[in-house]
Amino acid sequence: MKIVVTGGTGQVGHELIRTLAPLGEVLAPTRQALDLADLDQVEAYLQAHRPGLIVNAAAYTAVDAAESENELADQLNHRLPARLARYASDNAARLIHYSSDYVYPGEGSRPWHEADTPAPLSVYGATKLGGDRAVEESGACHLILRTSWVYGHRGRNFMNTMLRLGCERDRLGVVDDQIGAPTPARLIATVTALMIRQWEEGTLADGVYHLATRGVTSWHGFAREIFRLAAEAGVPLQIDPEAVAGIPTSDYPTPAARPLNSRLALGKLENALKVTLPDWRAQLALTLQDRLQGDSISDDLLKGKAVQDDT
Repeated sequence: MKIVVTGGTGQVGHELIRTLAPLGEVLAPTRQALDLADLDQVEAYLQAHRPGLIVNAAAYTAVDAAESENELADQLNHRLPARLARYASDNAARLIHYSSDYVYPGEGSRPWHEADTPAPLSVYGATKLGGDRAVEESGACHLILRTSWVYGHRGRNFMNTMLRLGCERDRLGVVDDQIGAPTPARLIATVTALMIRQWEEGTLADGVYHLATRGVTSWHGFAREIFRLAAEAGVPLQIDPEAVAGIPTSDYPTPAARPLNSRLALGKLENALKVTLPDWRAQLALTLQDRLQGDSISDDLLKGKAVQDDT
């Protein structure tokens, strides 16, 4: 099977390239090889390589910048998946598309279910929902995987930003009234591979699924756990985990509104795969271990040097 992975240089895409390799020939064009904002170029690439499966990990993820760059956000989050879905429908291929908790309105405290009515609060959320609907309406064989609070051992994300700030500062204030499940890129890729196998066997139905870790926390709780585990691993932090202050969203205004409730119900996916998804704390420990043991920047962290996030 020939598999095209878009967004291969991103957090999820990087993990997908490695995880999907046993399933077939994986093509992951770089930005230099394929401009995903040029939909005619995308179409030409697909026609040239004729994949049987497209895994769309590309997205415009700058939530605040999307408020002013709405055309670019819509191009990557809506019109790109629409074009990928059209190719899949016309060529009997399959499409996996990643979506976001930001498609939901974010009120209340119960977990969101796949059948709940979306009502995004931001341009980013609206463009992601546009992509979801385009895929659903295309007639293509598809999986839409909505996830939350994605991070990994590489790239610009909350965990890596906290590690950098924790080596530079002795006090931080982090939002404590937004609730969700931190979900590492490696878990997303692993579950995606399992879903592909079952999809091919005919035991997994098309549709929308939530893919996240079990348990929930706030960004404040996430930060404190990052610092606790980093301290245990010997990272010479400037900050004490207990010194991380919780602040309300109202004290940290941003151009784009954030959902306060990003809880995602996981029963549909767990029942379909007959698995129990892991807890966010255990996954954080594994991801932090990857960062400290597997990356060239680990030595700088362990020596207490400030490290800039990679792209």
